[in-house]
Amino acid sequence: MDKKLTYQKVVTAVCMLVSLFAVIIHVGNYTTFTMPSILFYAWHLLIGLVLIFLYKPLGGSKELSPGMRTLCRAVDWILIALTAVVSFYVIFNFETYTTTMQNNMMTKELYVFGIIITLLVLEAGRRMLGNVLPIIAIVAIIYALTGDKIPGLFGHRGYSMQRVVLAIFSDRGVYGTPIGTSATNVYLFLLFAAFLSVSGADIIFQNIAIAAAGRKRGGPAKMAVIASAFFGTISGSCVANVVSTGAFTIPLMKRNGYPKKFAGAVEAVASTGGQIMPPIMGAAAFVLSDVAGVPYAEVCIAAILPALMYYICLVKMVDLEAVKHNLAGLSEDEVPNLKESLARGMKLFIPVGVLLFMMLGLKTTPMKAAIFATAAILVTGVLDSKDRMTLKGVVNGAVAAGKSLCSVVAACSTAGIVVAVFSLTGLGLKFSNFIVQLGSNSLIPSLILAMLVCAILGMGLPTTAAYIVCATAIAPALTGLGLPILAAHLFLMYFASISAITPPVAVASYAAAGIAEENPMKVGLQAVKLGITGFILPFAFALNPDYITFGWNLQTLLTWISGMVVCYSLAIMLQGYVESRITVLERLAYLAVIVLAITPYMLNSLIGFVLFAALYGFRKWQAKRAPLLASS
Repeated sequence: MDKKLTYQKVVTAVCMLVSLFAVIIHVGNYTTFTMPSILFYAWHLLIGLVLIFLYKPLGGSKELSPGMRTLCRAVDWILIALTAVVSFYVIFNFETYTTTMQNNMMTKELYVFGIIITLLVLEAGRRMLGNVLPIIAIVAIIYALTGDKIPGLFGHRGYSMQRVVLAIFSDRGVYGTPIGTSATNVYLFLLFAAFLSVSGADIIFQNIAIAAAGRKRGGPAKMAVIASAFFGTISGSCVANVVSTGAFTIPLMKRNGYPKKFAGAVEAVASTGGQIMPPIMGAAAFVLSDVAGVPYAEVCIAAILPALMYYICLVKMVDLEAVKHNLAGLSEDEVPNLKESLARGMKLFIPVGVLLFMMLGLKTTPMKAAIFATAAILVTGVLDSKDRMTLKGVVNGAVAAGKSLCSVVAACSTAGIVVAVFSLTGLGLKFSNFIVQLGSNSLIPSLILAMLVCAILGMGLPTTAAYIVCATAIAPALTGLGLPILAAHLFLMYFASISAITPPVAVASYAAAGIAEENPMKVGLQAVKLGITGFILPFAFALNPDYITFGWNLQTLLTWISGMVVCYSLAIMLQGYVESRITVLERLAYLAVIVLAITPYMLNSLIGFVLFAALYGFRKWQAKRAPLLASS
């Protein structure tokens, strides 16, 4: 027992030191010194792999014999040592490494180190993400080696093991765009989110949500949506969001009278929306920015209306479910004071305001904005006399950022192997041509095929990895058919994200089902219904780019009105209620409103608005009139 405790203390201390070093390297690279990209990425990958092998030890939490446990620990430290050897070779022989790679040369030591780093990345991916992505990477390597034996469209000349390893161990592979995005953008935002969290953001956001919506009809469920939207802006992980906010919101919804499957589904859908909610979306959004060549601020602006539509539709669904079951809000003594909650949250709103002002107002880089916003957290935390930020809090924030980094590094580095093979063999172009052929050179069938590929990949991969693979393989096909590059990449990212609530493998729904104590499939199917906007929106902005275009003009105003009308109509049509049950004919009329309002044609939209106003207004008038008729 003592030995185990001592060993865990050593691991904890090493993880803390590595996490603090990560802060120095990443913040320092943008404030006091600047390293060449590959050198910076090598440090980043080294930090990420070391933390993975420590936080996810071989054998995990299984009960092992003392001898086997010692062997597993020895293997972990051997892997850490190998990671250090390869990384330090690149770091301290940087110029030689760069020259060799640029000239497509392969020395014996580079070949050995390339094989080692490939195996290390695959093992890190297996530990953090499961078997699916490493298997895809291994299949990609086999494809690169045996392409000359594959007939038809997907065949190629075949490459030697040395050439494949060269591609993987280069800026096209494990040191390529995916890990580069993780090193530059993602880590600094993870650090920002971690410091928000240790400042009490989850409790503060939860209290604000309860104060804002708790006493309203269906208050607990509305509060869950608001709290998850808030928390999603700082976590970007749907499962983490479900586990953190759902532990409180799901039991509260059940006590309020919501069915178990509905309570779990609300939390799953609301938490999944965190990955598409600006200003901090998921890690995939930062990769999107780099891959598509679109500034992150523009990605955030484009995502505003779709994210609002997603949550507005969900809130309306929740409201109508409360109408259906006649559910009231919380009692006054269960709801905190809104003004006090907002005042308490001011120390968190200031850093978020700094982040938005710097990115959208000053047009600074996301990295610089994240650093200044994190500094603002420290300043407001130190000035907060009631809950002052201490040195321990700073260390805890660094450690939390390091833990969050592990899954991102695993996904990005393993996906880097796949990207290297795509680049080497031209598989991305081949796959794009295949999609276009299957879609008969038509955009809508190609979009449907892209959706299916994203959904299938998303079932076994984290959002970031699924998006990277889809962006490499499918995005060229969609842009080739005339889809704007941002719309194409957002389309893929949305479906990679929404797979978290798509059965049969719906990680967010399954996490929520465990808390709700309900069948995961029931929660998953209910989540699909509640999150239906997430499946419609990508097609909406792919066919009508106004949904992701922001401007101070009449067209933008009409688009936003259209978005709200579509959300309300969709919720009413699916739930079958306004203030009371509506007829089948009315539900069909709301379907007509959706079709009219979502089109890019102004006349159709205006007709849809008028029809919606008539349908919705009549039911609201009828509901207000009913008590008067009853009293008379």
